[in-house]
Amino acid sequence: MSALADRLGQAEARHSLPPGAIRIELMIETPQNIIDSTGTCGIPQLLDAAQGRCRGLHFGPYDYSASCNIAAAEQRLDHPACDFARHVLQVSAADHGVFLSDGPSTILPIPPHRAAANEEQKAENRAVVQRAMRHHFDLVQRSLAHGYYQGWDLHPGQLPTRYAAVYAFFLKSLEAATARLRNFIDKAAQATLVGDVFDDAATGQGLLNFLLRGVNCGAFTEQEASASGLAIHELHGRSFEKIMENRRKT
Repeated sequence: MSALADRLGQAEARHSLPPGAIRIELMIETPQNIIDSTGTCGIPQLLDAAQGRCRGLHFGPYDYSASCNIAAAEQRLDHPACDFARHVLQVSAADHGVFLSDGPSTILPIPPHRAAANEEQKAENRAVVQRAMRHHFDLVQRSLAHGYYQGWDLHPGQLPTRYAAVYAFFLKSLEAATARLRNFIDKAAQATLVGDVFDDAATGQGLLNFLLRGVNCGAFTEQEASASGLAIHELHGRSFEKIMENRRKT
């Protein structure tokens, strides 16, 4: 990894690009990337070796689970071994400024009868495609619940279910999130008035992050997110602490 980063630096200099202009994304699909033979987590070492060039980490569940000697029939995105790897990846990459991407589903929405000749075959086609779409929808929602806000797919027929799953995930919690954030802002303002300290900014930031991600993916608009009591320019600031600090000044 260090050699790659050095070569990229040379390429930037040769083509008059600013340092660090060429970014990289890494596929994490071997157990040694998660925990190596010395018991050390490998992710921070990879990020350090990338010299600030790494912008994303993608989890490869099938090569990973195969390397863990999991039977082929049990190699799936929601296997507990994959959950362990994702959680280690998530923790070790925290605060490094990289995004995380979950792996794909190999159950594709492809009908078994390409040229269905009768109603029975058509019904089987519908059942197979609908089952695959339902499975993909559930996996995307599961990834979102685990804090993985991106993923990659193997078939264009999975794009509709990815959009549906992402939008549903954010829309179902929009009303509660805006109400909670509005309540947090009110409590913070009251604490300031009486000279107390509002020390639950982390929860406020978590709610703000939820709204920002919902806006970024198109699930709802900035105007809908502003029902939380935040102005649009405050949403753009992305920091609950800064919002409270600026409001105390006014």
